Amino acid sequence: MVRYRKPPDFTIMLTVLVLLCFGIIMVFSSSSVWAYYVHKDSLYFLKRQLIAAFLGLIAMVYFMNYDYWQIKKYEKAILIVMYVLLILVLIPGIGMKINEARRWIGIGSFSIQPSEIAKLGMVIYLSCALERKKEDIKSFIKGVLPLLLITGLTCGLVVIEPHLSAAVLIAMISMVMIFVAGASISHMLFLGAVGLILVMALIIIEPYRMVRLLSFLNPWEDIRGKGYNIIQSLYALGAGGLIGMGLGQSRQKFFYLPEPQTDFIFAIIGEELGFLGAVFVIILFTVFIWRGYKAALLAPDLFGKFMATGITSLIAFQFLIHVAVVTASMPATGMPLPFISYGGSSLSITLAEVGILLNITRYSEAK
Repeated sequence: MVRYRKPPDFTIMLTVLVLLCFGIIMVFSSSSVWAYYVHKDSLYFLKRQLIAAFLGLIAMVYFMNYDYWQIKKYEKAILIVMYVLLILVLIPGIGMKINEARRWIGIGSFSIQPSEIAKLGMVIYLSCALERKKEDIKSFIKGVLPLLLITGLTCGLVVIEPHLSAAVLIAMISMVMIFVAGASISHMLFLGAVGLILVMALIIIEPYRMVRLLSFLNPWEDIRGKGYNIIQSLYALGAGGLIGMGLGQSRQKFFYLPEPQTDFIFAIIGEELGFLGAVFVIILFTVFIWRGYKAALLAPDLFGKFMATGITSLIAFQFLIHVAVVTASMPATGMPLPFISYGGSSLSITLAEVGILLNITRYSEAK
């Protein structure tokens, strides 16, 4: 089949670039105080974010011009590399242990987060597998079960780190992609119920997860302990009002709000830029999600449709979870805000995912 390239989706590209530039500004604004306190360099996090953004943009441009269906040739290799990294990160001396979790593999000042690679790796694997199965997806044994085994193994390795939020995210993306492929609704409801039971079990057996759940239900019961993070986030959002306190004028970043440049950066946005700034970010993500799912609908083949669906859902769920945590709409968990939160692995890989999505739009059936 002859394929004709078109220009990539301009709306997606512009939206991502605006979010990226906005994120770099907010990373500096939210992290400068902590960076100077810890590293004696107020630009510490900014410089590292700029490097990650530069590498990510190179990856985005590369994949934007790399015919996406050729990725299928490397499906097995991608899966093998993904599992090797997920196992290596658990090995003492290789995996970096920070706050009782092994989520990074470090080489000098450089580190990668295998769970970020696993998210993209699972989207690629499922896209290939779902294209092959087609009508078999209606069968639980032939279609759904083999995919669940791979998904379960991946989530299991991520949970061991431990990184429950990433594991839940991978499971959610897998469910969305399997559903879009045509799986039976009864099968999906059964899997959803089983998944919910497993998540609750994982929360109950780990005391710190149970503490987070209880603090979410009533954070004001222990304002200096279990509910501290959520309350400080709400203070930041409340202080911002309609137009905010002004860029760089956050008070919560002065050692009140934990991880202001990563897990709670949306709270800093609300504090410094107010309700209007927060809405601006939400609108940008809404536009991206709309154009991403439109790209999935207009993709010329099943592989492209599944890839676009998976990538868009991955970024959309991370955005929704981050905002939900910051606004106390769900229990606190470590979920970066795509394109905006500090984090080299997350930013670079997310921009690579956008490159694949943009490549798919170049072969869309219509604009």
